[in-house]
Amino acid sequence: MKKIILFLVLLLPLFYLLATVQSANDPIKYIFTCTGLSAIVILMISLAIAPLKKVINLLKYRRMVGLFAFFYAFLHFINFYVLDAELDFAFVIKETLDKPFVYLGMISFVILLFMAITSTKKLFAKFNKYHKAVYLVLILVTIHSSMAQKVLSSLEYAFILSVIVLLGIRVYKKYVMKETSNKI
Repeated sequence: MKKIILFLVLLLPLFYLLATVQSANDPIKYIFTCTGLSAIVILMISLAIAPLKKVINLLKYRRMVGLFAFFYAFLHFINFYVLDAELDFAFVIKETLDKPFVYLGMISFVILLFMAITSTKKLFAKFNKYHKAVYLVLILVTIHSSMAQKVLSSLEYAFILSVIVLLGIRVYKKYVMKETSNKI
């Protein structure tokens, strides 16, 4: 039951997008914004699950949350390739090379694609050490989002602060707590 509720909650951004896109002045830009923000927020949530396990244990749902982050990143990419580039692969390559925020997004998407493909139990056991690249993705998509907006708003500052907190927790647990336990 909890899994179904979480599944429906994670679909809310898509339902919102479908319900509101018709009223947007620039639907392509609107889809970029909704799918991009959804991907980043859900990615951050997936990374916050482990540090929050003592408060609320959602570890068994982390894979599903991460796959939803990929799903919204995939919709973001599809919007770029189908609606913006109109299936013109040469345009995609040109935009990727000409605009730094686009290639940061592409690098992030490729890493997320790899992680989504290798998220089955069998493949995860083999490739789990590479899944730590999600922290690199988090940094890259935050820069991607900030560069795409051109002007930092309070939302971008909130993303940057969230990234610093998530990375800080990770570094603290990995190095500081490890050192303290080695001294004891």
